[in-house]
Amino acid sequence: MKTKTITEGKAIIAISDEKKLSKKVNIFYNPIMKTNRDLSIAVLNALERNNLQIADLFAASGVRSIRFLRELPKNKIKQITINDYSLKAIQQLKKNLKQNKLEKNEKIEIKNKEATLLLLQSNGFDYIDLDPFGTPVSFLDAACKRIARDGIIAVTATDTGALAGAFPDACRRKYGSTPLRCSIMHEIGLRILIKKCQEVGAQYDKALTPLLSYAKDHYMRIFFLCKKGKTKANEIVRQHKIIKIENNDVGLLWTGTLWDEAFVKRMKTEEKETEKFLETIKKEVSIEQVGFYDIHALCKKNKIAIPQYIPLMEAIKNAGYDAARTHFSVNGIKSAIDEETLLKLMQEL
Repeated sequence: MKTKTITEGKAIIAISDEKKLSKKVNIFYNPIMKTNRDLSIAVLNALERNNLQIADLFAASGVRSIRFLRELPKNKIKQITINDYSLKAIQQLKKNLKQNKLEKNEKIEIKNKEATLLLLQSNGFDYIDLDPFGTPVSFLDAACKRIARDGIIAVTATDTGALAGAFPDACRRKYGSTPLRCSIMHEIGLRILIKKCQEVGAQYDKALTPLLSYAKDHYMRIFFLCKKGKTKANEIVRQHKIIKIENNDVGLLWTGTLWDEAFVKRMKTEEKETEKFLETIKKEVSIEQVGFYDIHALCKKNKIAIPQYIPLMEAIKNAGYDAARTHFSVNGIKSAIDEETLLKLMQEL
């Protein structure tokens, strides 16, 4: 297999240089997921805890773990378990660790196991990164069993076709909810994913509350804070509801907040594109509203001209409502304003 060396953050890794995907390409590296890794580091930096037991279950090239070790404060990690089911991935991982002068780091434990088995055979972790290819559903039970009190489970789903309504039967099978393909489908899908994870946690009296959640590119991602207790778990489940959108029943889905506002506002990153993305989220965190308005879709439906966004947002605020652009859509505005009032403002503009 041909390889090339690249730099991501402070990690230097060798990845496949094959032009076509084939059996030769055993070491998976996805540059689109850089933001995913940037934000993982930002979350751990914002977490006011140190000496963490960390599990990177699907390490592949090891770029996430290497960045953790090189970019987080030294006292943040007590031990990091770097795992991949592929033996060839482990072999390349070891080379990448050596490239980054980490091969003798005593905090590292390398495993070559199926992820669920690794979790169940462990004593538990403070941070579990669950970033598989496709759906994370089959790994949730073991992750919820082995996450520590006040620990964080970071969950990624790349089966956005199911969650965002392209394959509703698949969504009902995997997530137990009905999605909807519409202008706000990515937020609906994210809330369905959150609901599923919370259901699994609640079985073990663990309440999973989103610290940060978002939808980007081809994936959805949530960082859950785990709290123990039946009462807390009950409070979570009570916020799972079916809602009506465009005269369709959608859900069950999570109707609570997508973010912990104080936590998100503590987050920062030196990566420029990721910081820009994070700033958008920071502006919408204070608006606890399910859904948003796709202004282009609303204008098309009502046959009115598309207004400029800055004057429209000023008009919404002058009418007594908070408003912010949303990371879910370049055409979206998040606000608790009712549609009738919003249409009047748009027509006036």
